Amino acid sequence: MINSGGSVPGSSKRLRLSIKIKTFLSRNPGLFDIYLDRIKPKSEPVDFLRASDGLRRFLEEEKRIIHENEPLIVAKLCKLLMISKDQVISADKLVHVKREFGFPNDFLVNLVPKFPEYFRLSGSPGEGKSFLELVSWNPEFAKSVIERRAEEEERATGIRVRPSFNVKLPHGFFLRKEMREWIRDWMELDYISPYVDVSHLDQASPEMEKRTVGVFHELLSLSLFKRVPVPILGKFSEEYRFSNAFSSVFTRHSGIFYLSLKGGIKTAMLREAYKDDELIDQDPLVEIKDRFLELLAEGHRERAEQSRLQKEAVQKDMEMMSLRIGESDGHDFGEQL
Repeated sequence: MINSGGSVPGSSKRLRLSIKIKTFLSRNPGLFDIYLDRIKPKSEPVDFLRASDGLRRFLEEEKRIIHENEPLIVAKLCKLLMISKDQVISADKLVHVKREFGFPNDFLVNLVPKFPEYFRLSGSPGEGKSFLELVSWNPEFAKSVIERRAEEEERATGIRVRPSFNVKLPHGFFLRKEMREWIRDWMELDYISPYVDVSHLDQASPEMEKRTVGVFHELLSLSLFKRVPVPILGKFSEEYRFSNAFSSVFTRHSGIFYLSLKGGIKTAMLREAYKDDELIDQDPLVEIKDRFLELLAEGHRERAEQSRLQKEAVQKDMEMMSLRIGESDGHDFGEQL
């Protein structure tokens, strides 16, 4: 329970809000209930807030969805570690991308310790000196989306299928002859899984670029919405062996990726994952966000209805007052006659 009137020093700061609590509540109706209580037994009652019934139901639903998809979350986390050069990533960096990949807020505290066969957390969390290490390598996790797709096609057709990228150029997109030939030759190179050791490859070689494209394809495939802001991807340059000019990959391979500039932020998107700006296959963990948006929408509807009823009540009061004034004026005029 938190005092919403601001009398508790640093409330917004402790809650990690960049705005005042009252502003936050007005923008997010339906999340909390406001009630009166005393800070001290003899003090004046002040506004306090607590989780609304709707928010409590959402939190329970969130727990259920996370529990049902725990194997998926574990696999994602293992894959991120397996792609990295030393199978170890800063815990703070992983916390920073939890929303992109659908990790629970408390995944380092409650999920990681449940799977000691896969993870080891070392250092001091929150100080930039904590790291998540991969304990054991699971061969089933070491298959990329592209490799699994090739296997599925091979099982369906009985014909050996070579793992390859789906290249889908935008409608009306024109490529010069030299570029078409370069793409053709590049596509002929063998696919390099993001899970294999490439320490022997030259950073500037075509093979290394093929591997880099494979890493980005896999990372975007693992993300909730098949898109990740480029600055966030850049935070993992050391772990995933990205060059300083790694973002040029997205424009050079525009048949595989799409670079969005919406909101002034460069965001890399997986082109094959979308059709007419709509995500084709939704990650099961997206349901959490959908439920939360439904909760917010319900809060906005309830506030709009309350506002409408208040306006109608005020209008009715004004009409009643006008009638009384009119009756009073008529009575006074009659007495004067």
